[in-house]
Amino acid sequence: MEIAIVIMAAGKGTRLKSSRPKVLHQIGGRTLVEHVTAAAAQVVEPKDIYVVIGYEAELVRAALAHTGVRFVVQAEQRGTGHAILTVRPEVEGYDNLIVLSGDAPLIQTETILRLRDFHLVQQAAMTVLTTRPLDPSGYGRVIRKRESEPEITAIVEQKALTREQLAAPEINSGIYAFRSQPLFKNIGRLSTENAHGEYYLTDMAALLTKAGERVVALEVDDMEQVLGANTIAEMMALDAAMRMRTARALMAEGVTIYRPETSVIDSTVTIGADTVIEPFVQLLGRTAIGSGCRIRSYSVIEDTTIADNVTVLNGSVMNSAQLARGAVIGPYSRLRPDAEIGEGAHIGNFVEVKKSRIGAGTKANHLSYLGDADIGPGTNIGAGTITCNYDGKTKSVTKIGANVFVGSDATLVAPLEIADGSYIAAGSTITEDVPPDALALGRARQTIKPQWAKKMRSRKDKE
Repeated sequence: MEIAIVIMAAGKGTRLKSSRPKVLHQIGGRTLVEHVTAAAAQVVEPKDIYVVIGYEAELVRAALAHTGVRFVVQAEQRGTGHAILTVRPEVEGYDNLIVLSGDAPLIQTETILRLRDFHLVQQAAMTVLTTRPLDPSGYGRVIRKRESEPEITAIVEQKALTREQLAAPEINSGIYAFRSQPLFKNIGRLSTENAHGEYYLTDMAALLTKAGERVVALEVDDMEQVLGANTIAEMMALDAAMRMRTARALMAEGVTIYRPETSVIDSTVTIGADTVIEPFVQLLGRTAIGSGCRIRSYSVIEDTTIADNVTVLNGSVMNSAQLARGAVIGPYSRLRPDAEIGEGAHIGNFVEVKKSRIGAGTKANHLSYLGDADIGPGTNIGAGTITCNYDGKTKSVTKIGANVFVGSDATLVAPLEIADGSYIAAGSTITEDVPPDALALGRARQTIKPQWAKKMRSRKDKE
């Protein structure tokens, strides 16, 4: 039984007041349509997923290029029925189709599977996924033959509802399953005689019923799964719902999240058991955090891998970094891309690390910039140390060995190599390589002029 999934992603989303396609707005760290394709890809192979694109088609294509799905361009957007007519040459050979909305990002794989199985068991020509919101106003209503039975007679848009139908509580989600043969046999009978002059896929329910085909409805209790968004405010409501769902799933696996409503945790983030996430933390992208860690408030962590038992103190920011077991970061540290922090290393207050490897047990606790550096284990980097890695044209590497002591306010001008066990005096500017176990000084000799300050004050008093 071959099944294809068609994802509707051609519209602009005019009510969002945005130049971006609606399906490319983000919630939970992914675009709306990426969430939908991810759920669909657990049901069928990506080659059997067809995304109908139209408005800013190439932007949508680019956003989904990594997924392996197929694309069909609906050059003129004339409704959902017209979208299926557009994709017909690609999918007519499948036995059944599932139609998903590219702007309903909370849909779950389990729900798509349930829709598929119900559709097949019912031997239906069309199955409509429905729900019952507290306020159904504005939605098309599903009219059942009898309340206790799955069969329906029609889907009626809000504007066309009779007085009696206004009380109907069950709404159409815009998510369907079809048997291909009756769908394509009857889809040519769709009409544009409606307020928008479009071909509505919802009209297939009445057309198939009149043709003697079986049309049924499957109700889902979780209304959020089928909701889209027509305004930015509604979009953010979906974002909050998805992030809370993510937080609850993590907590169910042993992660402690204090005040989860204050945190921003993307759906792509993974966290090990016994890790503690304090309030007002942002965990973004492909961040992976091990077990037994503590991430303190106001830290922002993106696309970063953190091993077990790491402590991230308040206000630290990191992007595309790697932290080994037992490292301590912060407060107010910044780890830029390709920062590799070794086991048990400490990166402290207002220290910035960029494209550098910091050895196990090494400490840089205060006010330093370490860029394009390779630093061995057991080394101490004093407060105010700077690796001068850029000469205005090229960037060069600073190599610092094991068990080196770099005094405060040292300026290390790359390219430079400081060998194991050496000592850099505080306040030095180092421009030449330092051999093992040596002391390097690069500062002016101190001069003291006795009574100079007193004489200066006396002269000013006389003036």
